[in-house]
Amino acid sequence: LVVVLLLSLLGLAAAGRLLVVPADGSHWLSMREVVDMLQQKGHEVVVVAPEVSLHIKPSKNFVMKMYSVPYTEEEMEKAFQAFFRASFEEGWIFKRFFKAYKGMKILTDCWVTSCEQLLQNKELIRYLEETKFDALLTDPVVPCGLILAEHLSLPSVYFLRGVPCGLDLDARLCPNPPSYVPRVFTDNTDRMSFLQRVKNLLFDIPLIFLCDFAFQPYSKLASEFLQREVTVQDLLRKGSVWLLRSEFVLEYPRPLMPNIIPIGGV
Repeated sequence: LVVVLLLSLLGLAAAGRLLVVPADGSHWLSMREVVDMLQQKGHEVVVVAPEVSLHIKPSKNFVMKMYSVPYTEEEMEKAFQAFFRASFEEGWIFKRFFKAYKGMKILTDCWVTSCEQLLQNKELIRYLEETKFDALLTDPVVPCGLILAEHLSLPSVYFLRGVPCGLDLDARLCPNPPSYVPRVFTDNTDRMSFLQRVKNLLFDIPLIFLCDFAFQPYSKLASEFLQREVTVQDLLRKGSVWLLRSEFVLEYPRPLMPNIIPIGGV
């Protein structure tokens, strides 16, 4: 299904050229299968990635354009491990939240630095500007691809499980009321008492703070690079197709827009 959707975007009559701006880790392991199949269908794929990454490596199935970053693979591995440990932490709810915040900040700092290095690489940006791409495929958990899609005026295909603090839910314009949809860390189900609904609403408040620290650096980078005031949410709203790696068997039911296609989990 994923391949069919992408091919319909690129055009069935002739092979297309796709720019891919991935996120490292398990995000790339899922996306790589799509990239490999697109290449087998005759499409030209160009992947832009930092020289230091855990899983994004050169392949005969795509052209790889790399750029230097000021951190090592060991530092990147440490950042991922800190985030994973925090994500699976058990215990008191606020302790879990602050550990998750700390782990995410370490990883976000690496990703922001990587994005900054990419946007400042004039030679690579010139190559992307001169190459005629048909579309851009990216995982918006790292919004650098959103900035490039806007700069290059390319239709963007999002391949994602979700975005921290639910920013993607707002950008998708899908109803997400805290009275009915359980929030992260609450341990609530879709059947809540009045007090649980109040708790659910209160847990939305720290997410505003989480969004600010996680995405404000990208909004700043985007505004400087595009030379106008813009936010990550502004860029997210411009997604042409959302390929949502969600499985409704494991998710709470919610409405979706026509350009959002659930494709199952990892």
